Amino acid sequence: MKKNNTNQNQGPKPEFIFQKKNYLFMFIGLACITLGFILMSGGGSDDPTVFNPEIYSFRRIRLAPTLVLLGLGIEIYAILLNPHKNK
Repeated sequence: MKKNNTNQNQGPKPEFIFQKKNYLFMFIGLACITLGFILMSGGGSDDPTVFNPEIYSFRRIRLAPTLVLLGLGIEIYAILLNPHKNK
């Protein structure tokens, strides 16, 4: 009689593409993007005839877009990161 070997009948074990390290970097990138958009908001005026120069502050013109771009860079890194790479 033949013995059925269950290991031979089963195919390769399915494995996820992303690991814990990838998701950690994705969360950090998403937090940077969210913080950038929060910093970019506001600075408006209730009266449309009054100009508020606060919309041109350093926070809204330089800091917030830089955080958004940094977050997008981190997201790209998280996608391209190979956690299975052996050093």
